[in-house]
Amino acid sequence: MADGSNATRTGAPRAGRPPQPLRTRRSRPEPRLGAVAAAFALAQLVLVLPDLGLGWDETVYVSQVSGHVPAAYFSAPRSRGISLLVAPIASWSDSTVLLRIYLAVLSGLALYLALRVWRGHLGPGVLALAGALFASLWVTLFYGPQAMPNYWVAIGALACVGCFLRARANARDRAAWWGVFAGAALMAGMRPMDGVYVVLPLLALSVRRPRLLVVLVVGLVAGAGEWVIEAYASYGGLTQRLSAASAIQGGIGWHLAVVYQLRSLGGRTLCRPCSGSAPSPVVTLWWFALPLLAALGAVVAVRTRRALPVLLPLACAVAAAVPYLLLIGYAAPRFLLPAYALLALPVAHGLAHLVTAPNGRIARTVAVSLVAVGVAGHLAVQYVVLEHTVHSSAASRADWSRTAGALRTLGVRQPCLLSGYDAVPIAFYTGCGSAQTAGHDASTTVAELTRTAHRTSFAVLAPPGDRPPAYARTWSEEKAGGLRAYVAPDVPKGR
Repeated sequence: MADGSNATRTGAPRAGRPPQPLRTRRSRPEPRLGAVAAAFALAQLVLVLPDLGLGWDETVYVSQVSGHVPAAYFSAPRSRGISLLVAPIASWSDSTVLLRIYLAVLSGLALYLALRVWRGHLGPGVLALAGALFASLWVTLFYGPQAMPNYWVAIGALACVGCFLRARANARDRAAWWGVFAGAALMAGMRPMDGVYVVLPLLALSVRRPRLLVVLVVGLVAGAGEWVIEAYASYGGLTQRLSAASAIQGGIGWHLAVVYQLRSLGGRTLCRPCSGSAPSPVVTLWWFALPLLAALGAVVAVRTRRALPVLLPLACAVAAAVPYLLLIGYAAPRFLLPAYALLALPVAHGLAHLVTAPNGRIARTVAVSLVAVGVAGHLAVQYVVLEHTVHSSAASRADWSRTAGALRTLGVRQPCLLSGYDAVPIAFYTGCGSAQTAGHDASTTVAELTRTAHRTSFAVLAPPGDRPPAYARTWSEEKAGGLRAYVAPDVPKGR
């Protein structure tokens, strides 16, 4: 998004320097931001293998628009924004490599645009540092090329808050108004409740600015409109969908999940149940430094009377993090991506102050050296955790692929249906539909499954040692990868 011609520069200057006057600036490329975004996209392709198979949630989202597999059951908390985002590729190609490359390039471009809207408020050096800090997190690199919504909520949050500040400072900046709308719509389209939490501080600041308030609300409604309509069409109403979504998440209420998030920092993509010990302090040190550096950035901004461009993203980051730290009883590192993206701005502001504020060559050299060592250590930790996460994720997805291959050997081919253990992702890999009679993905009944078994290729999956459901106990038991497959008899085999 291009800056308005009258954008006000509100980045924090060195202590004691008078505020810069308003300057008219033409829109032009920002090479440092471009370099960060390009490096981010390239790092995804190098460090997160493009042929990494789709994860469980990805198979659900991609199946909604895929022309190659039936759509998986779409549970109440999910929103279709990410399915629409991947549709340009997934609707005609089943290539995971092509999808990963598309998302990596798109995520890099989106990061550049989201950071660029801030250039009237923070200097390009601070913005480039903020982008690099956010982009270098293992969780950002891992989820950038994945068909998951959380990274895109983070991008929407960065764009929305930055454009909000621009529109508030210059009502004639039309691009900023559209940016507020688009950012709010992107967040709500990906995860409606996340979008609401992020904009709460913006709504509070808009009480006396009706136009900003209207644009924010209209953006949220536009993004969440499909989710609300679907609630009445498929879930019995909005209240019922919200209730079902809360139940799937273990009940929204007081849950101190801070420790759970801490335990997930070692590369656990989902911590549910979240038992075990926390990773090494070396791995979690950055997480404890994050609020301290953000607070430093806020203090510096207040002292230099340039507070709002630093305090507002900090407030929105806290609002985005609260539900995942205090209101649900499990954790996934990706939940905090919007908070990390917003916190990167005050953190970068604080780090810039550390390396520029000291007087004297020796003091400044020491400060720069300490920050450089800290950043280098941070990057090393992120790389190690990322490598571990990619390796473990690839192993589980390879298991699903092997099971799918074994099922095809047994004659379970399209058109076909799977149920039971890990049926959702394995069905995607096999090219089948999936159906469950219980759990979060319950979408059918035993009677309906029994009728299905008489007219299509059907198998029930179970781990070794587990008994199959009663209706499948007389079926042929076969080995399928590391699982047992109970294949319905007397059914014409798929093609």
